[in-house]
Amino acid sequence: MVDKLIIKDVQLTASNDHQYFVFEDVLYQVMLCFSRDCEVLSVFNHSSATPVHGILKGKVPNVENTVVYPPCGVIPFHGFTMYATPFCYLYDDPIQLYFVFRAFYMRYWFRLHEVSSNEQGVLTLCLMFERLLHKHEFTLWEHLRKHSIQPIRLAFKWIMRAFSGHLPPEQVLFLWDLILAYDSLEILPLLALSIVSMRRESLLTVDTLQNCEAVLADLCSVSVVPLLQMTLINCKDTVPQSPPEGC
Repeated sequence: MVDKLIIKDVQLTASNDHQYFVFEDVLYQVMLCFSRDCEVLSVFNHSSATPVHGILKGKVPNVENTVVYPPCGVIPFHGFTMYATPFCYLYDDPIQLYFVFRAFYMRYWFRLHEVSSNEQGVLTLCLMFERLLHKHEFTLWEHLRKHSIQPIRLAFKWIMRAFSGHLPPEQVLFLWDLILAYDSLEILPLLALSIVSMRRESLLTVDTLQNCEAVLADLCSVSVVPLLQMTLINCKDTVPQSPPEGC
């Protein structure tokens, strides 16, 4: 069942993306391997979630016959493959690709799809985006609220996927490089704010969520580093500390 979910997700996401469809076979290998990797279970030691358990078929329902399913403890969801796809541009060797993806997932990505109060969790990142928008783009904030548009609905899909599938691959890799440099996912809501600010004038002319999403749909022209530099200057009191020297 899990294998079918993974195959379906690859087909619906990477295979339908002109920037990633050529990596379909590699992604099958990587994602199927991930689902069987028991090392991933260690993330639950510092997570608010718990893996799903099941009883072995035909066995007595007791502790001895209870296992974690899938073995990695993570049930794939729509878009899960996008946490791995940008790495396909960096590594020809599926083994290297897999271990880099796994390391990123176990350090960062698992926090983007679980409900927790962790300061790097997706809820905190969403709250940070809304607070920054309210503080630095108050006119736009008021415009959205006036038309009953929840601001976070403009950015949630970006944050949850770490912009994979929304930005061009090279820009996604620039962004993920910054996440490594700062060792912080707070870069994600900062970039979301930058993009919304950049499209401010267009957003102020529309009054429905659907039209707002249309304004923000095409991010092909976005350059991550210049936008973040601008935002880091404007929001210097609410961003993570500068990365250590040498990063």
